[in-house]
Amino acid sequence: MSKTKLLNKTTRSFLLYAIIILLASAPVFYYICQWLYVYETDEVLLFHKGAFEQNDNNLSQTDIANWNKYNRNVEIVPDRGVIKDSIFGTMELDPVSKEMEPYRVLWGPVNINGQRYTYIEKSNLVVMEGMVVSIAAMFLFIIAILLTGIIYISRASASKIWKPFYDTLRKIQDFEIDKNHPPLFTSTDISEFDSLNKSIDRLIEKNTAIYKSQREFVENAAHELQTPLALFQTKVDILAQYEGLSQQQSELIDSLNDDISRLNRLNKNLLLLSKIDNDTYLDKQPVIINDIAEKHLDFFKEQGAPKNISFELDTSITLKINTNPALSEILINNLFLNAIRHNIQDGKIIIRTAANKLFFSNTGTATALNTDKLFNRFSKTDPSAQGNGLGLAIIKKIAELNGWEIDYSFTQNMHNFTVRFP
Repeated sequence: MSKTKLLNKTTRSFLLYAIIILLASAPVFYYICQWLYVYETDEVLLFHKGAFEQNDNNLSQTDIANWNKYNRNVEIVPDRGVIKDSIFGTMELDPVSKEMEPYRVLWGPVNINGQRYTYIEKSNLVVMEGMVVSIAAMFLFIIAILLTGIIYISRASASKIWKPFYDTLRKIQDFEIDKNHPPLFTSTDISEFDSLNKSIDRLIEKNTAIYKSQREFVENAAHELQTPLALFQTKVDILAQYEGLSQQQSELIDSLNDDISRLNRLNKNLLLLSKIDNDTYLDKQPVIINDIAEKHLDFFKEQGAPKNISFELDTSITLKINTNPALSEILINNLFLNAIRHNIQDGKIIIRTAANKLFFSNTGTATALNTDKLFNRFSKTDPSAQGNGLGLAIIKKIAELNGWEIDYSFTQNMHNFTVRFP
């Protein structure tokens, strides 16, 4: 779903309303102007007739004939039975333009020398039409200028008013709780934005304190666990060397050894995540990913031997990146381990390098994994699996630290992990 900026949305609503009002008012304005002009024309016709009755009621028959001859729009004719003034519109042929044009015509009774006549006067409305169109065009032009100015002023003022909000939004988007200092928001005299900034400040301060407390706890706990785990491992090894152990006791000791190994891996992974969070691996240098994958391939072939996993390595394209060497090895190792642990019997693993990309594909479950939780810490698709659920979380953390992208897809019954380097 496409997103719209708040400023654009409010301006769009205002513009739509203004256009509707403008389109509706333009024809109304035109017809009102037309009606007013017709009304004024009718008033002029009546005024002319009234002036004629006051000044020209002593004309002779010869005068009337001359009048009709030299007055183009006024005619005095014998009585046609008109008893009161009547004005109507009609279309007539104009003798000058030779075209049918609109007229307003007045028929009214007049008395000349005690004899009744009919007074006929007509007025051409062509000038009226041109004038009304010109006025309507001027009206639309003024409205358009006014509308453009209002939109420009509203956008300019709204941009200035909403500037603190967008500044706050940008700083929140750039803020990362494990890397940045708390953002400093621009002071504003708008109470709602000021309240928003203060609320965000309190939220960031509270969550930063919680994050630091959790990180310190994990780091301290991982360090403190190292010594008792080492002692536990030593004592189990000593116990395994005792003679006369029964089959059941030997199996129990082997199970303890497996549990200690898992605890050691978990502890090391937690320490690794803690070191990454604390920016321990800041030094970077050129690293060739092909060399790391080839160097560790034989080791991981041995790890995949119990499942009879076949490996296919295609490093024909040299992939050289700038990163911390230790982190690059951890990334490759965890991708190998993830592909082996979640593989099937007689499965396969394909590793391929490309321009700025590293591909790891492996067989496994017949359905795609849940991408929403795939890279979360302690997230496991199979609760009975040997891993501790931190492998992919470490891969994701390394990618974020270096500005890389890691994607997952499921195609042709293969689980594909792609690391994209800038």
